[in-house]
Amino acid sequence: MEYLPAILTVALVHFLAVVSPGPDFVMILRNSLLFSRRSGIYAAIGLGLGICVHVAYSLAGIALVISQSVLLFNIVKLLGASYLIYIGIKSLRAKRSDVKHLGTVEEKADLTKWQAIRTGFITNATNPKATLFFLSLFTLVIEPTTPLIVKFVMGVEMAVVTALWFALVAVLVSHRIIRNRIASVQHYVERFMGGILILFGIKLATSNIK
Repeated sequence: MEYLPAILTVALVHFLAVVSPGPDFVMILRNSLLFSRRSGIYAAIGLGLGICVHVAYSLAGIALVISQSVLLFNIVKLLGASYLIYIGIKSLRAKRSDVKHLGTVEEKADLTKWQAIRTGFITNATNPKATLFFLSLFTLVIEPTTPLIVKFVMGVEMAVVTALWFALVAVLVSHRIIRNRIASVQHYVERFMGGILILFGIKLATSNIK
């Protein structure tokens, strides 16, 4: 019970960050609307696994090293930006012939389970803003004397909440009513989301976060 306030504080701050629109959110929308609910849910699992990476290196102290090294930080930043731009370009270059009719909804050939997980994992794990977020969170809220088991509970909670939140988003946006409404403009939706991902990537690559 001694560490319950800290656990709740971390949970609240993290949840507010998770529900804020960003590359993770756009990636889930893209997978759910353009592929399938299944792809969206597996991408959400990938996002949760990405959180585990941030938690692990934050606990190990590597986040501090990255945040203090301009070279390492910029490498992480450019990797994340490059991936978002790559996915965005793929969406912009998609042709109408890439889609097939499925009932009243046009649906692209679905991603495999691991492809969907990978899109979520890479999007989250290579986000340098997440590096700074977790570094700040663990520095301000968690004391050096905090037991490892408590830190583990916090990390698991954040990973699970991330996966569950984005899985919920995937379920909601992939509802048949919503998918049917965008059927006639799905190709343009894909291009729009591709453009948004490219903008996120460019903003990330050119931003001076340090």
